[in-house]
Amino acid sequence: MMMLNMWVMTFIMFLFGNMIFVSKHKHLLIVLMSLEFIVLSVFFSLMLYLTMVDYSLYMLMVFLVFSVCEGALGLSILVSMIRTHGNDYFQSFSLI
Repeated sequence: MMMLNMWVMTFIMFLFGNMIFVSKHKHLLIVLMSLEFIVLSVFFSLMLYLTMVDYSLYMLMVFLVFSVCEGALGLSILVSMIRTHGNDYFQSFSLI
């Protein structure tokens, strides 16, 4: 029963992250934070699955390395966008 509650919690976290990602798309920082929240929920679900099947947790470290790289890349894009445009609004610059 406890494992089912954890699965439900990670699914709700994933849904909330997706709802924030879809609805709050004006600021790049909020989009990046919602993506990190989604990555965190995927990490929890992967951890639950790997402990449930008694598998090695080595893949969690690989997943964490890739998620840290994704976060650093997002922050570097945010910093370069703020330096060039002065803010993190998506409507303030052209993608062309």
